[in-house]
Amino acid sequence: MLFSLDPRPDMFEALRLTRAGKLAEAMTVLRGGSAETSPALSPAQRAHEGGLPVSIIDLVPPDEPTGAWTHRPAVASSAKPTRTSSFEYHTVANADGSRRFKLYIPAGYDGQPLPLIVMLHGCTQSPEDFAAGTRMNELADDHMFLVAYPEQPNSANPNKCWNWFKVGDQIRDLGEPQLIAEVTRQILRDHAVDEDRVYVAGLSAGGAAAAIMGTTYPDLYAAVGIHSGLACGAARDMHAAFSAMRQGAPAARLAVRTGPVVPTIVFHGDRDTTVNPINGDQASEQASGGSGAGTRVSRGATATGIAFTRTIRLDAQERAIGEQWVLEGLGHAWSGGSAAGSFTDPRGPDASREFVRFFLEHRLSARTASAVSPALPASADR
Repeated sequence: MLFSLDPRPDMFEALRLTRAGKLAEAMTVLRGGSAETSPALSPAQRAHEGGLPVSIIDLVPPDEPTGAWTHRPAVASSAKPTRTSSFEYHTVANADGSRRFKLYIPAGYDGQPLPLIVMLHGCTQSPEDFAAGTRMNELADDHMFLVAYPEQPNSANPNKCWNWFKVGDQIRDLGEPQLIAEVTRQILRDHAVDEDRVYVAGLSAGGAAAAIMGTTYPDLYAAVGIHSGLACGAARDMHAAFSAMRQGAPAARLAVRTGPVVPTIVFHGDRDTTVNPINGDQASEQASGGSGAGTRVSRGATATGIAFTRTIRLDAQERAIGEQWVLEGLGHAWSGGSAAGSFTDPRGPDASREFVRFFLEHRLSARTASAVSPALPASADR
């Protein structure tokens, strides 16, 4: 005979069925059955039948009945992997000591330059506590910015307060201002940050420290947020600190701003018995340079019935250079904060959201060019 029949004709039928995508029928034929009698199987069952791996669907059938199955060439995906948020500790150190800080990187961040907000916690608080109470990380996800939380350890202050009342911690390139500035600069070195939109804010002792940072580093921060804090230079020692907290600082003691005006937003409850509300007035006046064309005042109330007065401070060219919010009935607590953190009052206007709104209205380059952006309507007024 010039030719012989294939002793395994079922191979041709199995190959035909395989190329048609009928894997279960092909397996039935190879076992000696008929394709018509093959039961309907799920994709997972089909893959496991006959000991075949689950990835059988990714194999390419042979060209010849006796050939080998091969892997399908991998196709590179053009889709970017989904990035999750991170909230991790880092450390900076210099001649004045070291500080840990926790940095929040929002979900979806893919390396584009983002704004940065440095948040300074109050006494007895921690970065985690402050983040939970202000919910600033949630806003970072919504508006895409980085958030840094420098940590004040017990070794620096028994109550973990920033030492805003010490002369050595009120001067540029010394003490705690230098450490906080170094935290900021390290983040600028290690991450993609829009250096035109770097901000600092704080609560209570952290608010007083934020006022100091705005005064001593006007070339680093585009705007400042002070909640229930004090003006820069309100005290020079512990005794004067308690006096200023009770009744405000003597006008002669307050640092006079000689450099550029740094746009500043101030929140303070009018029932604050820890830091007298007059300190909010002093911090706002100091930040605006103590003189200007005037103010614009509006009033509102939250859905929970907390009334507030919002004052926009203007410079001589009637450009907005600051905001002051007086919160009626609120004590020493972050307005509109979450009960998940300490020193918060959820009833008040959302200070975190207003801080972010105010910050993103201001850029460092606009200030250095003597052109401050006009104020936008506050969300609580809408």
